[in-house]
Amino acid sequence: MPQKVSFHTLGCKLNFSETSSIAREFSERGFEKVKFGENSDIIVINTCTVTEIADKKCRQAIKKAKKNSPDAFIAVTGCYAQSDAEKIAEIPGVDMVLGMNEKFNFFKYVETVKKRKETVVYSCETSDIEKFDPAFSSGDRTRSFLKIQDGCDYPCTYCKIPSVRGKSRSNSVAETVKQAEIIAESGFKEVILTGVNIGDFGKISGETFFDLIKALDKVEGIERYRISSIEPNLITDEIIRFTAVSEKFLPHFHIPLQSGSDKILKLMKRRYNTELFRDKIEKINRLVPDAFVGIDVITGFPGETESDFEDTYRFLESLNISFLHVFSYSVRKGTPAEKMPGKVSSAEIKKRSEKLHFLSYLKHSEFYKKFVGTKHKVLFEGAKHGNSMFGFTENYIKVETPYNSKLVNDIVDFQITGINEAGNAEGEISEN
Repeated sequence: MPQKVSFHTLGCKLNFSETSSIAREFSERGFEKVKFGENSDIIVINTCTVTEIADKKCRQAIKKAKKNSPDAFIAVTGCYAQSDAEKIAEIPGVDMVLGMNEKFNFFKYVETVKKRKETVVYSCETSDIEKFDPAFSSGDRTRSFLKIQDGCDYPCTYCKIPSVRGKSRSNSVAETVKQAEIIAESGFKEVILTGVNIGDFGKISGETFFDLIKALDKVEGIERYRISSIEPNLITDEIIRFTAVSEKFLPHFHIPLQSGSDKILKLMKRRYNTELFRDKIEKINRLVPDAFVGIDVITGFPGETESDFEDTYRFLESLNISFLHVFSYSVRKGTPAEKMPGKVSSAEIKKRSEKLHFLSYLKHSEFYKKFVGTKHKVLFEGAKHGNSMFGFTENYIKVETPYNSKLVNDIVDFQITGINEAGNAEGEISEN
């Protein structure tokens, strides 16, 4: 009887792509994959450390794993494992901690998977992290997250990621295209390009992100690509123009702003100002008018006064955007922001966050309503939610329709007729 293994992933799409690649090796070695929370022989937890809440969720996941499977071998990897390996090793139930260089080397250290009296830590200094480990997700039948880049060279004062993932690095265009071709052979229709700073692709090989998307556009079998979070200073005009004419690269942008105050952007050590950011958004609006534009924003950064926050709010309010990913500032140990003056109270951060969330609701609703009465290509996903299923238009409008197994992993013409109480688009599938 095969041993059972379960996985739990915290954090970003990049982590999900890496967990999926780790899981494939277990499957190739004859392990049976079960859902996290079910009784398992081995549990692998892939962690995030972007916020204090992420660290807390990791500790909670370990406790849950130990409670549900008290005899399981528990391995912890990922960003939090790299950042605080010894702290994780002290948590009861943890048998192994794998830092960034060892994330894909589980079987290098384990011959027989049995509970250990003492936790073993295999970590490294961040300066030693040089290898690029390719990865892509394969748990979803319709979409795959393709890791194209790792690490970051940007010294943002609030962020720990460069200190745990190392320098920016990536494969060549040719090697990345090979990964996409494997994904295509597996039957996926849509690929999401992911990484820590994907616009920085190709620094080592002397290539560019634009070189990559032009090459990926030619891969047979992949019908749709989405570009995940990309820095505003790295969105070149040629990338925007290419997206406007490509049949495969979808009108969907996810761009981190972080603050609409130039003063706060300088304190954060971001590589742009609000003028550049507005210019990028307006170019997208002009060249890709139907595009979904999601924006990251942090509120409560040290030194953010009420006036600074109002600058951010008014700036966001003035932009033609579709959604806000709102983050409450969280102190990260060892970052320059940890020692900055002007800390904002948790109550004030909550108030500002709620105001931004409501602005996001207004922007999102307005964006959806614009497309009532229009026809779109929708890729439907396999999960059944009650009697419904969901899919997404090219420009990331979430569509809800009665469940039909024949629609899974199929791209169909869909006429949007309205927005339901849940905030999802509804309508009719068009017959060709």
